Amino acid sequence: MTALGKLIRTTAFKLSVAYLLISAIGAGAVLAWVAWSVQKLIDEQIASTVEAEIAGLSDQYAQGGVRSLVDVVERRARQPGASLYLVTTFAGETIAGNVASLPPGVLQRPGVVETSYQRIGDQEARRRALARIFVLPGRFRLLVGRDLEDRESLRGVMVRALATSLLWLTAIGTIGGIFVASRVLRRVDAMNASAQRIMSGDLAGRLPVSGSNDELDRLAQNLNAMLDRIVVLMNGLKEVSDNIAHDLKTPLTRLRNRAEEALRVEMSPQTDRATLEAMIDDSDNLIRIFNALLMIARAEAGGDRQMMQVIDAGAVARDIGELYEPTAEEAGVALDVDAGDGLLIVGNRELIGQAIANLVDNALKYGAQPALLAIAAPVAQDIAQDSAQNRIASRVRIAVMRRGAQIEIEVADRGLGIAPVDRQRVTGRFVRLEGSRSRPGSGLGLSLAAAVAQLHQGDMRLEDNMPGLRVVISVPAAMEFQGPTATASSGQVVNG
Repeated sequence: MTALGKLIRTTAFKLSVAYLLISAIGAGAVLAWVAWSVQKLIDEQIASTVEAEIAGLSDQYAQGGVRSLVDVVERRARQPGASLYLVTTFAGETIAGNVASLPPGVLQRPGVVETSYQRIGDQEARRRALARIFVLPGRFRLLVGRDLEDRESLRGVMVRALATSLLWLTAIGTIGGIFVASRVLRRVDAMNASAQRIMSGDLAGRLPVSGSNDELDRLAQNLNAMLDRIVVLMNGLKEVSDNIAHDLKTPLTRLRNRAEEALRVEMSPQTDRATLEAMIDDSDNLIRIFNALLMIARAEAGGDRQMMQVIDAGAVARDIGELYEPTAEEAGVALDVDAGDGLLIVGNRELIGQAIANLVDNALKYGAQPALLAIAAPVAQDIAQDSAQNRIASRVRIAVMRRGAQIEIEVADRGLGIAPVDRQRVTGRFVRLEGSRSRPGSGLGLSLAAAVAQLHQGDMRLEDNMPGLRVVISVPAAMEFQGPTATASSGQVVNG
């Protein structure tokens, strides 16, 4: 396909041609209306002048009879100009005037008429005139009119103006259409080239943005945002695959070794039962990890948006507090819940409850002991107080509150906390800090909570509780949420 053919086939050129045709039709209609209005105005002015002349000539006839009228008509007929005069008998015989001939029957037509005529002294040319025939007493006929040459000249000027305007409009519109289409085509070709590079594997490539913020820029920006999201999801998938390959290899190997050892070595029934129970525990741990991964993937993909409804975040927090109260009491941790009623959000009750449960579970695991603060030497022996005093110092707080247009769900402990440099990193999958590797868990709790916050158009922040860690999930209140709502579901709690 040639460059010109490609240009003509563009939507921009077709739209330019369509606009050109619409503009041409509009301009033609406007000029035609102007010409008609001007002609109508001229005809009205001529008719008014003719009526005034007929009134004056009628007075002359009334005062001096036919002779006086003929004298006036002869005098006026000899003057140069566009005025036409004719006095005839009832039979049509000319008495005076400057009109040589008229079409048959014109003198019998009453009122103002437009007709052709031939002027005395101009035997070949036939002109157009607007005239009025008036019947005088004595059955004489008086014709008074005006030549329409000026009107016809004006009409020719309007026609030429219309033709010239349409010609220039067509030329300018065609040039403008080609210019606009070529600019749009260059931008579209650049976007196509970028898209082809991206499809070839260059996922870092993006569609070009000109900075004009027009519809093509907005389209490119949205597509670039979509590509960014796709890259994030692909990186997440790659990260999950890598983490599964590394972090699940050990428990799967341990599970296999225990089964192999049970087959190789003869054991007592009690030993066999203990080995089977250990293998079941390892299997349950793997199932929990896979459930957590599936829940994170589901939250990040946004599939649960259709399962959302208006829920009371405070009620969900109170339910989680009741669920973990026995565990906290057994661990010697004071679990406080500060969540009122009417804190409504649009969300998935299962996922919101899962996120809060994961945060509470982490707080009970890693925040049960009081933080070791920098204490002066004279009081250093207070650190060695008995376990009862330590338990009193351990406290986990669940709070739900409204801040402006946001509902904030907060879980805070009084433990060692997380260093600021690690707070961004710990939200990744299977990430566990050095101090937590000796404790049970998979490193998926915070990752799931962050994914749930993102699904609900919110975010998750890790802050210093001085001492300890405060995790805040902030989501829009029910009136601020932008998205579909439906019926929520419930399910089991999977901890990280």
